[in-house]
Amino acid sequence: MTPNLPKTRRLRRAIRNIAFVVLGLVALSLTALPRIEGYMLTQTALREEATLSLARESLRGALSRSEALPGLLAERPILTELLHDPDNQGLLPFGNEQLRQSALTLEVADIWVMDRTGMTIASSNYRREDSFIGRRFDFRPYFIDALEQGRGRFHALGVTSGQRGYFFAAPIIDNTEVLGVVAVKILLGNFEETWAESDNTIIVTDANGIIFLSDRPEWHFHTMGPLSETAMAGIEATRQYPLDELVPLDIDRRALTEDHDILTISDNGETRDFVSNTGLIAAAGWRVSVLTPTGPSIVQARQTMALIILGVLFAGVVVLLFLQRRARLLERLEQQRQNRAMLERRVAERTSDLNAANTQLVQEIEERKATELRLRKTQSELVQAGKLAALGQMSAALSHEFNQPLAAVKAYADNAETFLARGRKDEAKGNIRLISQMADRMASISKHLRNFARRPQDKIGSVPLLSILDDAVQLMAPKMNAAQAELTYQRPDAPIYVNGGQVRLQQVLVNLISNALDAMETQECPQIEISVAQRGNRRSVSVRDTGPGLDDAVLAQIFDPFFTTKIPGKGLGLGLSISYNIVRDFGGTLSAENHPDGGAVFIVDLEAAPAATQDNEGLAAE
Repeated sequence: MTPNLPKTRRLRRAIRNIAFVVLGLVALSLTALPRIEGYMLTQTALREEATLSLARESLRGALSRSEALPGLLAERPILTELLHDPDNQGLLPFGNEQLRQSALTLEVADIWVMDRTGMTIASSNYRREDSFIGRRFDFRPYFIDALEQGRGRFHALGVTSGQRGYFFAAPIIDNTEVLGVVAVKILLGNFEETWAESDNTIIVTDANGIIFLSDRPEWHFHTMGPLSETAMAGIEATRQYPLDELVPLDIDRRALTEDHDILTISDNGETRDFVSNTGLIAAAGWRVSVLTPTGPSIVQARQTMALIILGVLFAGVVVLLFLQRRARLLERLEQQRQNRAMLERRVAERTSDLNAANTQLVQEIEERKATELRLRKTQSELVQAGKLAALGQMSAALSHEFNQPLAAVKAYADNAETFLARGRKDEAKGNIRLISQMADRMASISKHLRNFARRPQDKIGSVPLLSILDDAVQLMAPKMNAAQAELTYQRPDAPIYVNGGQVRLQQVLVNLISNALDAMETQECPQIEISVAQRGNRRSVSVRDTGPGLDDAVLAQIFDPFFTTKIPGKGLGLGLSISYNIVRDFGGTLSAENHPDGGAVFIVDLEAAPAATQDNEGLAAE
């Protein structure tokens, strides 16, 4: 009995030591909680980089689309006539109505014309009680910059309308004389409505740190810090913001990483912490910040810490139970000396089983932890890769999808200017209607791409193939005429319907015709052949050029993203890749081959569809 007593004491001492070790590990884990919280917050900041990029590119795109409008409007002859004779009551109503129609077509808030003193003589809002007509805006920087520098831009709260907006302005010049300024105002409130659907808070501040845009209306015109006397004087002189609303927010800022901060904001008795991601829109002088609540990340860090502590406690309990059981077995051996031999065998067997079970349990725990860590890492990488890929595709698509419609708008605008100069008003009106159609089309494309962040749900149905092909040929007619290209197109008489979407299918055909012209840009007499074929339940459109054709290496990767045979600056290598995916979404195929007589042939093969019905009338018209 005596030899077993030291073993029992050692086991009890080991149990106490293990209990102290477990408690020490728990305490050590608790001290690591701030590091875990910092890691979770950093991961949150990295994930929200995609949200910041999307918000910046959306704002930058909205501003760039409207920047050229004043310069184009300033070329209208009627504005020059109005400034030469502002009291002409026969001309003024027509000019006001033309500005109103332009504002509706271009989807801008207001368009108005000022003389050199800043007095408004014509405006698109002439029907409203708060019309700009008769009001002077010479104190606005966009007016001064337009006269002195040839271009003006400014963001402010409208002194007449009371609406926040961004202003673009350009001088109206007759020969070399500056007669006045035409200004365009756009509203950005739709961005705030979109941001309000997110869990994040997005704010846009100007160079003085004043919040100009935010999905939290109560923060409008609040400042991120105190304003200098110079800044206040400039705001008062330009009447940019209401001075009584320029109240600093109660903000405490501390660094999280080199590029991210933690902001503690107290407002209306409520204090919240945010992870801040900030980017710059240089052209507007704005800083866009995405504020992500820290609560979910803190909860996740504490849950992780709880799992670690539970794991340590579980392992400690397993070891303690094992040791306690062993101690009881030894005590039983001391009490049952007569059955010592039998008990030793039973203890050895039970100990072996417990060792095996414990080893297997520990192994399973380690394997499960390793598997969980790999799964979380893989999921995080997939989510991040998916967001970055979606953002990259959307940015590339925005750039490419608008290039051709904008080129068409430029061509029609030049034609309209020529027709007006020659007194051919009917032809000029026709070109203006085409410009309006292109604007509607770009609006449709913009709406489609704006939903790209979510999984697209675009309807596909019966659309008229020949009508779409006619529109594409008409759209590319100026470019073909400029290249002196000869078009051979045997148009079938009977209507043909296929499964697809009108705008996107038209974009594919326009892209193929444009690529055909680019392939023959060095030829004196380029030729394009377009043919439509029907085979069973399939309908196909072939576009052939008489260029140098495609070698095997090019054919193997012609539809890969960013692959192009054009010289740098002539293309991004995305047109055919985008077209390929569009046709595939329609259930069709886009293929390329060399023609036996020379040149390349691109074939769009689609499934035939019944004639458009009332149910899919909207899809056919888009």
